[in-house]
Amino acid sequence: MVDRIRFSKRPASSRGRRAPGKADEDLAGLAWGLAHPARAAILRLLLERGECVCGAIVDSMPLAQATVSQHLKVLKETGWIEGEVDGPRVCYCPAAGVMARFKQLLQSLESGERR
Repeated sequence: MVDRIRFSKRPASSRGRRAPGKADEDLAGLAWGLAHPARAAILRLLLERGECVCGAIVDSMPLAQATVSQHLKVLKETGWIEGEVDGPRVCYCPAAGVMARFKQLLQSLESGERR
């Protein structure tokens, strides 16, 4: 997962606050990955189909190929999807276990736990 959030390196005690833990960083990274409606739509498409080549995703979206590719890159960097080269094409699929991890992180946020 891409580290998109930078926190101060000062100890939390010096500020009187708790520093974000790994769970908070994971949750923020996954949430950032879905922070655009097009990325949510692409992920939904991949969850419905199981896997899909980039060209088929582009054909299913009202977006330019370059825009879809950029969204796929973000989804891949944040851990939501995986891509496998198949000749001249890349076949994308949802990453195993990421949805369960996201749900777990949301539940821990709601309950106040740090996992």
